[in-house]
Amino acid sequence: MQQELGRNLTYGLQEVLGRAIVVGYYNDRPFPNEADIVKEHGVSRSVTREAVKMLAAKGLLGARPKQGTFVLPQESWNLFDTDVLRWLLERKLSIDLLRHFNELRVSVEPAAAALAARRAGPDQHAAILAGLDRMRAAEKGRDETLDADIAFHVAVLRASENPFYIQFRDVVATALRTSIRFTNRIAGRSASIADHAAVYEAIVARDAERARLAMAKLIDDVLVLIEGVGGEAAAA
Repeated sequence: MQQELGRNLTYGLQEVLGRAIVVGYYNDRPFPNEADIVKEHGVSRSVTREAVKMLAAKGLLGARPKQGTFVLPQESWNLFDTDVLRWLLERKLSIDLLRHFNELRVSVEPAAAALAARRAGPDQHAAILAGLDRMRAAEKGRDETLDADIAFHVAVLRASENPFYIQFRDVVATALRTSIRFTNRIAGRSASIADHAAVYEAIVARDAERARLAMAKLIDDVLVLIEGVGGEAAAA
């Protein structure tokens, strides 16, 4: 499993070991001890200890006296850690994981949009509009579709002025890269500009309920696509 670690050995080792854990490399074998990691990856003991400590903080690894370090069950993993979420999304595509993520979005982003309608100021309106304009430019090939869509949703979260929703931005940005790519491929088109514009217009009009419903519609449409694919897969 030896791989290039890059310049920062600690983060490189964390990346290699973390991805291996998440994709199931250690499902049928024990996690290596410190000496084995040092030998296999050509790193120092201090680098190994720090990388293992970082993975433990993400809920991937545990340790016990005499038992050593071991992989924890998936329910212990911190799914709000962007590395863990990215590794999960990089493994074989899981319809269930995409569904679960968008179920989380539908409980957060409509509420954030409603708060943005009540609280956002001119600068925040401008940031949401900038995301929308980038989406329009992306349709004409003048911007990157994924980055533009993410910029819009992150701007709405920031405009909520709620620090918990704002901190959700990194999770949204990480997972949307897979979710948007997947749903756009299913739909055969990029996200609806008109539906995103409806969210922006409701926020600027300070109509909290309309903003909430408009954002909920965006995510409900994604869930319908995902449920459709899941149904086809089950039938097959």
